[in-house]
Formats: sequence, structure tokens, C-alpha cells
Amino acid sequence: MTNDSDAGRRAGDVPYRFARDTTAAEVHERFGSLGIGESSGVVASVAGRVMLSRPQGKVAFAELRDSSGPIQLFATEKGTPGYEAFCRLTLGAWIGVTGDVVRTRRGELSVAVGSWEVLARSRHNFGDKWRGVTDVETRYRQREMDLWANPASRRVFTMRSKLITELRHQLERRGFLEVETPVLQPIPGGALARPFTTHHNALDVDLFLRIAPELYLKRLVVGGFERVFEIGRVFRNEGISPRHNPEFTMLELYQAYADYGDLMSLTEELVAGLAHELCGSARIPYGGKELDLTPPWRRATLLELVAEQAGIEISLDTPIDELARISQEHGGQTTGGPGKLVLEIFEKTTEATLWGPVFVCDYPAEVSPLARRHRHMPGMVERFEAIVAGRELANAFSELVDPDDQRSRFVAQASARAAGDEEAMVLDEDFLRALERGMPPTAGLGIGIDRLVMLLADVANIRDVILFPTMRPEAHGD
Repeated sequence: MTNDSDAGRRAGDVPYRFARDTTAAEVHERFGSLGIGESSGVVASVAGRVMLSRPQGKVAFAELRDSSGPIQLFATEKGTPGYEAFCRLTLGAWIGVTGDVVRTRRGELSVAVGSWEVLARSRHNFGDKWRGVTDVETRYRQREMDLWANPASRRVFTMRSKLITELRHQLERRGFLEVETPVLQPIPGGALARPFTTHHNALDVDLFLRIAPELYLKRLVVGGFERVFEIGRVFRNEGISPRHNPEFTMLELYQAYADYGDLMSLTEELVAGLAHELCGSARIPYGGKELDLTPPWRRATLLELVAEQAGIEISLDTPIDELARISQEHGGQTTGGPGKLVLEIFEKTTEATLWGPVFVCDYPAEVSPLARRHRHMPGMVERFEAIVAGRELANAFSELVDPDDQRSRFVAQASARAAGDEEAMVLDEDFLRALERGMPPTAGLGIGIDRLVMLLADVANIRDVILFPTMRPEAHGD
């Protein structure tokens, strides 16, 4: 149906469907070789939003954009029914157009508007037609507008989708099975973090949004699934920053018969493979510098890197008063045992200076309650964090499989929690019972999907890779 009067139609008087038979990108692909001033003789039906309109007397040009990209519309007073109404279309209106594919005298591939109809109207503007939506607050709160007005945002979220798809394929090719574990959990476990609490009315019990799927995934290894992974949302009741959002996406995987060394190889292969697939190379730009993700990545201990980057020689045997003094000098906390202070010093003096990629290996047992004790270094565990461009990208352990050792670590965590540490873990008898049935040597890995997208898309703020980031509620006037 042709729209003869844009103003004359009722707001709800729109069609139930439109028979689109091609996209903007397909028009460019099929008719890219069409000569200037030529008609293809092919009639196409396209649909999308009007993002630019340029009436010029008896002819009018408009840019129609769909999910694949833009295509020009070419309307004429003589050949386009409802021409005046077409010229009055507001930016952001959805329309369906049918007409010949032509190349104009100015060389623009176009659909000549033979018939058209309004599919939806927009009552709000879409920002500056040249600069898009530039206000950051508006972009995050009104993502539906940002995606239309800013092609760069569409590219980032398209990349995010492709990254998750490719990550699944890479893991499945390596024999990993994708599983799902509970988001609502009776005990918050699997990480040191403060949980969100909710209540289930029918059971009359408090439940927690998961801070990690770790303990359930390891129970599946006990159950005989030797390679499992989950990509899903996790929730941590913590602050918001350019690198933190309370709701984010994690990959967690577990591999039986492996240790943390095996997962270093897997991590660098996965990340480099994703870079090749999505960016065309393992050498990528980030923050105005080049980052080479080609394996093998450097491996160094946490203590070695503190000495190298900060010039500070410390260990678990350093007097605790000395560790507290060094931590305080660099803006860190002064409470906790030697392991916690060593980690605090690393995070305050060294982590952000590591361009990497580098595997920071061997962490204090005090801050790693689910990791297996180091086979050569007393007081340490077999754990690594992958640091890339100064931030943590991945965290992995040789998993603790001894139920007695795990119980003692849980008891220590429970004591810390009772003393006021809201991020400490709770004793989980269901998980301990699973370990008592026997768990083979296993290694586990967690990768922050949001930070991985930030890295490959070359963006600095996590809100730019989360479609609807957590924000303070917007004040609405009466």
C-alpha cells in the first residue's frame, strides 16, 4: 500500500507485515557493477529506517538503513506515488520500499521508489545526522537509538556475537561439552565476591545470584563429564568502573587430567584464534599501541614481576609489618595475612604496568581457596592470571581435589566472613560431598567475555560492550 498522506494515517494504522525480499548489503553485492545512469531491470523490496532525507524539488534522496547497512532511495515527483508525503518523512521512520535497482547519474547505487509505505513512526530524534549520538549517558541508556545512530556501536556488538559463536566452536572442536548450571544458588560460591540476595516465596528461602558457576561445573567433572564449559551471566554486588559491571558474562571451563600449564596453552590458543577470526591477525591495535597475541605468551611468577616492574623484593616470608608498610605506601590495604598483602602489593604496583600478554603465575594460597597447592612452592598455589594491556583477562587453577584440604580452606573462609569479610566464601557441604566421591586431576579456567570483546574491539570502557549496562535509575519528570 502506498502512503498518500503521512499525516492522514492513524498512528496505529500500519501493516502487519512487509514482503521484503532483499537487504541493503545484498543490493550492493548483486548490483555493485551497475554502470552510472543504468537500470538493472530488477525490482527489489527493501525495508528499514530513514536515516537521512534530502528533498531537492522534483527529486528526493533518502538513506534507508537496515541491519546489514545503508542503501540510497531515489524518489521522483513523477514516478513516486505520495511523493510529497515521502519528502516529509521524519528521520527514524521505518518504511518499506519497492522499485527498480538503479545507479544514479551521480554514481550512487539506489532503489528507485516505485511504491512505499510507512511501517512505524519515530516520535524521538536520532541525533545529529553526521555525528550520531555523542552523549555517552544517552548512548548507554537508550541503546536502541545508539545502535541506529552510531555504526561503530553496531560493529562492536556484532563482533561480540561472532566472538561468542566462534568461542563455542573452538571449544566444541576440542571436545568440550556446553552445559548450564543454576543462576539462583542456595550458597554463593566459586569466587571471592559479595553476592546479590533474593527470596523465593514458595520455598521461603533466600537465594543468591551466582557469582560464579565453578562449584557446579566441578561437580559435573566428578560426575564424569571430563571437559565442560559454560558461557553465562554472573553477578557481583560491587562497584562500577570502566572495567566492572555488576552483571557480566563469563566463560568457565574445566578439563580433567590437566593442570594450569595445560590451560595456559589453551588460553593463548583461544585468544589468538579469536583475534585471527575477528580481526584478521593476532597483532591488533589497542589504545593506540600494538598488541601481539601470538603464542607463546610470556610466563613469570607474581613475585618475579613485582621485583621486575616495581623493584620490590617480597615473599610470604617477608615480615607482615613490612608488607603492610609497602602496601600502604602504594595505596593498598594493610589488613590480612601475608598472602593477601602480597597480592595487594602486586595489584597496586605491577598489574597495570604489564602490557603483555603475560601469564602471572603462582599466587598465595590465602587468596586462592579453590586452587591446588603448588607442588614446589610452600604457601603458594598453582594459579595464573592472564594480563593483557594492563588488566586481568583470564584466571585459572590447577583445581583443589583434596576434600580435606578444601574443607579446611572453607573453614578459614567462613571465619573471615564471620569477622566481617563480605567477599569470603561459605562452607558448601554439597560440593565437599562431591569431592569426597573422588575428583581426578583437573584444571579450570575463567575468561571475562566483556573484557575480551573490549580487547579485540579496541574500546576502553566495559559499558561500550554491554548492550544495557547497569546504571543509576534515570529521573523522569511528572
